[in-house]
Amino acid sequence: MLPLEVLQRAGAEITNYQGSGMSVMEMSHRSKVFLKIFEDTQACFRKLFQVPDNYKILFLQGGASGQFSMVPLNLISKTGKADYAVTGNFSNIAYKEAQKYGQISLAASSADKNHTYIPTQDQLKLDPEASYFYYCANNTIYGTEWQYVPDTGDVPIVCDMSSDILSRPVDVSKYGIIFAGAQKNMAPAGLTVAIVREDLAGHELPYTPLMMNYKTMIDKDSMYNTPPCWCIYMLGLVLEWLEGQGGVPGMEAIKHGKASMLYDVIDNSRLFTCAVEKDSRSDMNVVFRTGSDELDAKFVKESTAAGFTNLKGHRSVGGMRASIYNAMPVEGVEKLCDFIKAFDKNN
Repeated sequence: MLPLEVLQRAGAEITNYQGSGMSVMEMSHRSKVFLKIFEDTQACFRKLFQVPDNYKILFLQGGASGQFSMVPLNLISKTGKADYAVTGNFSNIAYKEAQKYGQISLAASSADKNHTYIPTQDQLKLDPEASYFYYCANNTIYGTEWQYVPDTGDVPIVCDMSSDILSRPVDVSKYGIIFAGAQKNMAPAGLTVAIVREDLAGHELPYTPLMMNYKTMIDKDSMYNTPPCWCIYMLGLVLEWLEGQGGVPGMEAIKHGKASMLYDVIDNSRLFTCAVEKDSRSDMNVVFRTGSDELDAKFVKESTAAGFTNLKGHRSVGGMRASIYNAMPVEGVEKLCDFIKAFDKNN
């Protein structure tokens, strides 16, 4: 979901961006008009996310899934080893992909309880010789979210923040690399933002593909080839909207309020339960179910008829899932809460 104001602004500029006579979709990425869009968006992101000067902000393609390969290709060479925490579907895919490039250890896994919790610091089995430690901040399918930054000593942390980036303040200096697909909180699908500490680039494995080399992308400021221009423009509009919400701290208050409202209704209902441990619950993806597949199917069918979309849970876990990313207005969550209450009463 994108903010309505952003869609309206993009629509108004779709055929003639600020008197240029062109749509942003038509511009050369080397043109002065687009370079200003690019530079302004990059600067605004650095300001809003408080990215230190020794980190580069890259606008890439390939989604977070591309980073599953790009991270080990660029970082594993230091010791040939890395630690991964597997707390859901996508961190598990990343863990398996990394095994192609080095000795990958499972620092923690929540699979023993069907990924309904986030491991605590004392449950992490960390190797001080690891080239990096990897985790996924928010697990969209299972509805869990890390509420702390792991302490890994001198080992750089790599974090996939695809589904909760810009929803809460982050101390970027605690990380080596942060990356995120744009399609949850930032822009349409097609853009991946990577925040890379400069000293970690330039140590890639010798067979690293040209377009998956952080150093290449840093040296060319994300423009070795044509970047996803339209998505970068849309990111810039979303960042302007985010400033109007009070920046990242303001958005954190809004998103936590929405999530708390929804969890309260579920916890106080007769029919519905949330399997996720309370201190591991996601503010972005709220999973819930009735305990009856038949009732779950009825809820999804009736909610769809009432105008709600995409509430059916992922096929691997079933039940329901409400994704309440940054652009979801409070009113939308209020309406869902009312629907849950009515369903709970009538069934």
